[in-house]
Amino acid sequence: MDKRYEKQEKCSFIGTQGQKSIQQKHVLIVGMGALGSSSAEMLVRAGVGTLSIVDRDYVERSNLHRQQLYSEADCRESIPKVVAAKRRLSAINSEVQINAYVIDADPINLLPILQNVDVIMDATDNFGIRFILNDLSQKYNIPLVFGSCVGSYGNTYTFLPGKTPCLHCLLEKIPLSGATCDTVGVINPIVQMIASYQVTDCLKLLVGDITSIRSTLLSIDMWKNQHYSIRVDKAKRHDCLSCGDEAIYPYLQYDAQTKTTVLCGRNTVQIRPTQQTEMNFDLLENHLNKLGMTKRNPYLLTFEYENYRLVFFQDGRVFIHGTSDEQKAKKIYYNLMG
Repeated sequence: MDKRYEKQEKCSFIGTQGQKSIQQKHVLIVGMGALGSSSAEMLVRAGVGTLSIVDRDYVERSNLHRQQLYSEADCRESIPKVVAAKRRLSAINSEVQINAYVIDADPINLLPILQNVDVIMDATDNFGIRFILNDLSQKYNIPLVFGSCVGSYGNTYTFLPGKTPCLHCLLEKIPLSGATCDTVGVINPIVQMIASYQVTDCLKLLVGDITSIRSTLLSIDMWKNQHYSIRVDKAKRHDCLSCGDEAIYPYLQYDAQTKTTVLCGRNTVQIRPTQQTEMNFDLLENHLNKLGMTKRNPYLLTFEYENYRLVFFQDGRVFIHGTSDEQKAKKIYYNLMG
């Protein structure tokens, strides 16, 4: 008799039938960094039937303190995160079907993967991708479990299409700047805490216990010993473009996606964010001055970052001088801007 999931099945809220349900379900995790790798391991150990994992990046030494699936060998060989993750996860539980995709998370790439997905786990590090996931969740009626961490602070919320407000309701405009792991760091305990909440809600969805889903936005600062549970049900908007009565899913449209263009002969990439809006140079300068030197005039702000020079324009565009690699430029941009 297979006793692999015996202790899990003894939990009255899962039981034998719940375990069978978990083993028949398909979860998609987008982002295989700290939250993604922690969530993936918990779900694989829980016996999820199929796990699809998406990430465009490879393992670096700075990942190792918090991204638990990866090793120094993965780092030395610059192994793509999903490849290293699949190898480790398959060693943990060979019964789970694991699909690994080394791709950029955009609507075109993600759409084929969504077939038969029961839950989407957001483990990304920028709002551009999060808003794409939000619109895919709403359009195709797939629950989305959101999580984010920075410093010792994290938050999580589970979006249920047709029942809860969506991410677009909560954040009408994508932030143009903010704290990221690369700017203010992150500690491993907050990652494990937020991932645990995310996976718990995911398991509730997989066994069909919707009534036990937490109805509040949970915010935690582990260093300051602060926990906040915030009611957001009244934030749901009937005129929301992503989940309202006449939803058009704006972040799935080409014009709403982050654009990159290599500037010919200049070793420079231009990035245009998802929304064209007037850049607040005062806020941006205050944010970037914590990381290095900035200079500005009435028209643009420049910032030196490692071996690169970033030039921000008032319409939201950014030039990243020092590379013609669009993926590298996007990584630099998201590391700084969130």
